[in-house]
Amino acid sequence: MRVILASQSPRRRELLSLVGIEHEVQPADIDETPWPDEAPIPHTERLATAKAMVIAERVPDALVIAADTIVVIDGDILGKPTDIPDARAMLRRLSGRTHEVCTAMAVAVGGRVESQVVCVPVRFRELDDDTITRYVNTGEPMDKAGAYGIQGYGATIVEHIEGDFFAVMGLSLVTVVQLAERMGLRYQFGPLLRA
Repeated sequence: MRVILASQSPRRRELLSLVGIEHEVQPADIDETPWPDEAPIPHTERLATAKAMVIAERVPDALVIAADTIVVIDGDILGKPTDIPDARAMLRRLSGRTHEVCTAMAVAVGGRVESQVVCVPVRFRELDDDTITRYVNTGEPMDKAGAYGIQGYGATIVEHIEGDFFAVMGLSLVTVVQLAERMGLRYQFGPLLRA
């Protein structure tokens, strides 16, 4: 079966390839603006589902995998930083504290969609201004929710995670397989996801 990743995230592409799921990439272009009074978890699940459905409507015979990742602290969503001062402010806010990384995954095929959100508590070590500046200067924080990537230099500022490491990276592999199985597909521990 043809598999399409509805994301241009290089990390999500790498993760699917890691477990042998051959796929093509067709990013979904949707409005990601939160609705008024929309809570973080329903917001991210709505976005993942919308991304999957946009591509599934175009390619109805393909299995479409979509995801959306947010960082949540004090009930606030931290998206991708808009600029360097924004990245620094996010990192200061996360310093020495526990936050949640929530990744919503949606799998769509033949007009059906299944979705699930995985939230993982993550604790940062205390960060001084010099550490924040040096990390921001790597450029790594600029395209990531919450202004950090756990799979890169950001691993040195994460003190503890409790849960699915891959969900923190942006795609829970076990969840994607479980969602596909709900659609009647089986993961073959190889290059194909089969019906």
